[in-house]
Amino acid sequence: MANRGPSYGLSREVQEKIEQKYDADLENKLVDWIILQCAEDIEHPPPGRAHFQQWLMDGTVLCKLINSLYPPGQEPIAKISESKMAFKQMEQISQFLKAAEIYGVRTTDIFQTVDLWEGKDMAAVQRTLMALGSVAVTKDDGCYRGEPSWFHRKAQQNRRGFSEEQLRQGQNVIGLQMGSNKGASQAGMTGYGMPRQIM
Repeated sequence: MANRGPSYGLSREVQEKIEQKYDADLENKLVDWIILQCAEDIEHPPPGRAHFQQWLMDGTVLCKLINSLYPPGQEPIAKISESKMAFKQMEQISQFLKAAEIYGVRTTDIFQTVDLWEGKDMAAVQRTLMALGSVAVTKDDGCYRGEPSWFHRKAQQNRRGFSEEQLRQGQNVIGLQMGSNKGASQAGMTGYGMPRQIM
């Protein structure tokens, strides 16, 4: 990717708004989870957005993370290379994103490769990792390592089945959305235009 240099005017304002969404506390929590989840000798990065980006930028940590969420032998990314070549690193980030989508992270929660590679939107990277953690906690398949309270559990499907008889009975009931006149009374009402008497 070409180095675009500093931005000015509206571009700068937009970039500053994006950077304000980055959460340093969330960064610490995500780093702790990734290191615990991967259960390997992964070095803890120094705090800060730039260090967090550098730590994840080559894609190896992300690929190890998504592989650790699967049982042994079923990892989605077979070969993780620690290449210094830019296109190889971006390819690994793309592999992680595809694997995360297959794992259950919604497309709207997934960052774009340039968000991480160029550091354009590190808050989006945090959102993707949070969504991945939430899916892992929700699946509860024994592969998640870490504190379950670190991520919120996603709602599960709860289908209800009604018999034809129950559906027919429901058609005879007036729902509360239609309104109710229970307890309605005109006691204490005054005529229109009369002032309220406060004593």
